[in-house]
Amino acid sequence: MNIGYYPGCALHGSSNDYEQSVRACLGALGVQLCELDDWICCGATAAHSLNHKLAVALPARNLAIAERDGFAEMLAPCPMCSAQLIKASRAIAADSKLRDEMSDIVELKVQGRTQVVNLIQVLQKAGSEALRTKQVRALTEFKPACYYGCLLTRPPETLRFDDAEHPTSMETILRELGAAPVEWNYKTECCGAGMTMCNEQTVLELSHRILSDAAAHGANCLVVACPMCHVNLDMKQADVERRFGVVHNLPVFYLSDLVGLAFGLQESELGIDRHFVAASGLASRGQ
Repeated sequence: MNIGYYPGCALHGSSNDYEQSVRACLGALGVQLCELDDWICCGATAAHSLNHKLAVALPARNLAIAERDGFAEMLAPCPMCSAQLIKASRAIAADSKLRDEMSDIVELKVQGRTQVVNLIQVLQKAGSEALRTKQVRALTEFKPACYYGCLLTRPPETLRFDDAEHPTSMETILRELGAAPVEWNYKTECCGAGMTMCNEQTVLELSHRILSDAAAHGANCLVVACPMCHVNLDMKQADVERRFGVVHNLPVFYLSDLVGLAFGLQESELGIDRHFVAASGLASRGQ
């Protein structure tokens, strides 16, 4: 399977461990990621609040590149990026005047034809049989709290792939591989996202609530599919512990990490060894 790939700024920067994990995991499934040639920032964090036309034009440029190069589907692993791309794609597809305007601005024809998907959807499309065929290790040691955050399933009218308030798609994938996801209360609560740069105390408080609830419901790790969530829950976890005088010590994995471990990939192949909270032996057991 060949699929277009939009890494966005995070996966080529601070969250390059996520890109390493996604490429290794999907590569084991035979999914070839073809990075867009000359992609640009989609403007996810600020453009929509500053300039509406720019907020459409930035993702439109990437959509036009995908269409030009013949990609029917494009993976955007970052939920902020995928949401911006999907919103722009649907707006362009529904409005001929906007299509013409955006085509002029980005200097490429864009029609909103490329389907933008996230990591969960790519794994769903691969299917249960393919996952089990590649599996060499049961994830029986893992009791993950699957954390979707506030962006992976919202807004529901845009994303349309799981229940916005009680999603279960990550749990379904991990149960098929032998893990035992826990039921808990904070799977779609916000971790503070980009406020880690301007209001760290808010991020620490929100992350503390998430980590505490996961542990209280028996989780021995968290699983995410968002680079910003991983930053706040993994990199900031030591700051959370100092701020609140607790020891969480909860490893935070990307979904592709656990799927990759089930396929027999090593921590170093997936980038797990570069996470801030050590995997506490979970990742290496059973290998």
